[in-house]
Amino acid sequence: MKKLGLKKKQLQVMGFVATLVFVLTGIAFAAAEGGGVHNEWLKIDTWKVLNFGVLAVAGFFIARKPVAQFFSSRTKSIKEEIEELELKKANAEKKLAEYQTKFKNLDQESKQIVEDYIKQGEEAKKRIIAEAGVQAEKLEDMAKRTIEQEFKSAKAKLQLEIAEKAMEKAEEVILASISSDDQDKLVDEYLKKVVA
Repeated sequence: MKKLGLKKKQLQVMGFVATLVFVLTGIAFAAAEGGGVHNEWLKIDTWKVLNFGVLAVAGFFIARKPVAQFFSSRTKSIKEEIEELELKKANAEKKLAEYQTKFKNLDQESKQIVEDYIKQGEEAKKRIIAEAGVQAEKLEDMAKRTIEQEFKSAKAKLQLEIAEKAMEKAEEVILASISSDDQDKLVDEYLKKVVA
C-alpha cells in the first residue's frame, strides 16, 4: 500500500516538474523571439532556469528523506517533551494536593497538640496536687508526733516537778510535825535495820 502511495506521489511530482519545465521553456522561447528589447530573455537564461529546475527536483529527492527524518524526529522529541512535562505537571499536582491536605490537617493537628498539652498539664497538676497532699499528710503526722512527744516530755517534767515540790512540802510538813523524841526513835529504828 505504501509503495503504491509513494509511486503515485513520485509520479505527481515528476509530472509537476515536467509541466514546470515546459512552461518555463515556452516562456523562454517566446521571450527570445520577441525582438530587440534591452532585457530580452536569452537562451542562456532558459538553460539557467532549466538547470535550476533540475537541481531543485534533484535536491528535493535527495533531501526528502533526511528532512522528513529531521521533522519526524523533531516531532517525536517534542511529543516526548510534552509527555515528560505532562508527567511532571501530574506529579506537581499530586504534591500540591498532598501539601494542601497537610495544610488543611495542620490546623486540626495543632488543635490536637494543644489539647494533648492541656490534658498532660491537667494530669501533671492532679499528680502534683496528690503528691503535695501526701506530703502534707506526712508533715501533719510528723507534727502530731512531735507535739505528742513534746506533750509527754512536758508532762513528765511537770510530774517530776510536782513530785519534787510534793517531797519538799512533805519534808517541811514532816519536819514541822516531828519532835526531837520522834527523831531519836526513827534513828534507832533505822540503825537496827541496818545492823540486822
